[in-house]
Amino acid sequence: MNRAETPSSPLQSSPPYGGGAGGEALLVIKVGGAVVEDERQLAQLLNDFRDIEGRKILVHGGGRRATAIAAQLGIETKMVDGRRITDAPMLDVVTMVYGGLVNKTIVARLQALGIDAVGLTGADANAIKSHRRPPVGGDLDYGFVGDVDAVAGSKIAHFIEAGITPVMAPLTHDGQGQLLNTNADTIASEVAKAMAAEGYDVTLVYCFEKPGVLRQADDDSSVIPVITADSFRQLTADGTISGGMLPKLQNAFAALRAGVSQVIITHATDLRGEKGTKIVES
Repeated sequence: MNRAETPSSPLQSSPPYGGGAGGEALLVIKVGGAVVEDERQLAQLLNDFRDIEGRKILVHGGGRRATAIAAQLGIETKMVDGRRITDAPMLDVVTMVYGGLVNKTIVARLQALGIDAVGLTGADANAIKSHRRPPVGGDLDYGFVGDVDAVAGSKIAHFIEAGITPVMAPLTHDGQGQLLNTNADTIASEVAKAMAAEGYDVTLVYCFEKPGVLRQADDDSSVIPVITADSFRQLTADGTISGGMLPKLQNAFAALRAGVSQVIITHATDLRGEKGTKIVES
């Protein structure tokens, strides 16, 4: 099903965002684990999310919660360039935390706020298929980490057009019965790309506990207002951008190249992306 062939839903109206020509506006919001795990911030975010009219998808992380629970279970956490090494014990942890505790808590909270939501991993409705990432350079094995092959945008669109808000956890599957841990920023980017291909005018907002991409990590006033592909390369080379911000920006540019109208990185209190850092190709 292409969005252009689908009648508008009477349950929702178009929101005041969206930057490109095309179909109905759709907001894809990715919220980071630090916000999800802080009760005050989560409550504010979900209230703000409720107040946004129109079609929307929420993608969540939960890495800090997974790290904490893994430590309680005596399972070591290993990270490389902001990405989690996922051996079999860690896969059990992230499945429980992402697909269970975090996802269903958010869905329940949204229901209480009057939003009809459905929690999805990539395995649900075959929403996101991936393959296990091969070792890098023969030495670095990420374990049970999935790189996305396909997103069933038409199935996700069915939920949206029925007035149901998808809440997506960062887990995918390989079609052979194996769950795979997949970076939540990647999930948000790939879902945004798939929905753009369905004909939606997609705005992707990465929101977390900082007001945007910072020039100085300890100075919240040092927000970089615009990052282009060229400046991204420079900021990466000089070390300004590193760690978990690297995959976030890599996914942001991938989304723009695939037809997503806008990508913004901002604070969790700015779900409409009115401030923060705007990502542009040039």
